Amino acid sequence: MSLRGPADWFRTVHRACLVVLNPGRITIWVVLLAAGLLLDAGCCCGRRKIPTEKQPSAGQSQSAAPATVQPAAPAPVPAAKEPEPKTGSAPVPGEEISLFDGQTLGPWKVTDFGGQGNVHVKDGAIYLEMGSYATGIAWTGPVVRMNYEITLDAMRAQGNDFFCGLTFPVGENPCTLILGGWGGSLCGLSSLDHFDASENETTRMIRFENGKWYHVRLRVVPNRIQVWLDDQDLVDVDVTGRKIDIRPEMDLSQPLGIATWVTTGAVKNIRLKKLPEQTQ
Repeated sequence: MSLRGPADWFRTVHRACLVVLNPGRITIWVVLLAAGLLLDAGCCCGRRKIPTEKQPSAGQSQSAAPATVQPAAPAPVPAAKEPEPKTGSAPVPGEEISLFDGQTLGPWKVTDFGGQGNVHVKDGAIYLEMGSYATGIAWTGPVVRMNYEITLDAMRAQGNDFFCGLTFPVGENPCTLILGGWGGSLCGLSSLDHFDASENETTRMIRFENGKWYHVRLRVVPNRIQVWLDDQDLVDVDVTGRKIDIRPEMDLSQPLGIATWVTTGAVKNIRLKKLPEQTQ
């Protein structure tokens, strides 16, 4: 007999009371009651609670699958630096090199005359703006001092003094070719035997037009300096035994430089050619 609840227990007690009233049945009822209590106790002891999976609390997160580790992105490779402009080496005999790339000043540096105008590259030319007196550029690359030719195109944009003062080496001495000085027309070498372009035998008067390009070719060989303007002879002078120098205003243009004087000028297509060696 199994006591499965209050009702079973109540019936068992009720029957026990009847046994008391009927002593003839006491032994049977006692045995049955004891057996029922033992069976019920065994059933209760044999019941086990099936454990349930413990749920995580609100503040406790469920374990998740391990996150996939993404490989680190490769560090960006810095852009290669553009090489600095090189001045290069002096040309060998018979070789012609360009001294201006048409885009940057490169080895040309603005001459600090004091009061100079702006210097800039525009449309493939170097513009030397009008300043208080001189504006110019000086070459910082290798220099050829003898047996060479320099060619360039020069233009006067504004003003009435020289638009191209080309200072160049004659051996160890400097000299300057003047184009358009003294009111805009005087040309010549400055200086020979301490006489400047307006006072020596190289003096020429040329009428120049603003905005027009003029082609210049200068040749320096032992004992002689020659200049052509638009392929016309401009200077041809024997300098044997002559004192070759420059005016103090052009000192900062040495050994090779280009300047203007209270005038806006421009130059382009600047080239240097090394000539075969000649002896005096």
